[in-house]
Amino acid sequence: MGNLHHIEIRRLRVLAQVGVPDEELAVPQELRVSVTISIFTPFAEMADDLEKTLDYAALATGIQALAADRPRRLIETLASDIANHVLACPAAAAVEVTVEKFILPDTDCVAVRILREKTPV
Repeated sequence: MGNLHHIEIRRLRVLAQVGVPDEELAVPQELRVSVTISIFTPFAEMADDLEKTLDYAALATGIQALAADRPRRLIETLASDIANHVLACPAAAAVEVTVEKFILPDTDCVAVRILREKTPV
């Protein structure tokens, strides 16, 4: 994919209904989402113009809304949904999404990671 530049949002707090047992699925829980977005435009060519990059504040708000919009059984599904959401941004060439869930005892978290590239048209 050539020379890409990256923007990261690290460990964004989201509330989501995620879980296999119905009791777990019924109650929203805090997850952490990290995204690394590869963008087409080199930073040096942006000329301080927001239109040439992506609005990461709006993207973070969109990810939080997406996480809260419906129950999911798997964090894998949430990661895939977030990847699709990010790749809908015109500036995004690729995205890596990590979703962390704090569910297992004796661990910091359980995490899934997905890497997707925009399909050329």
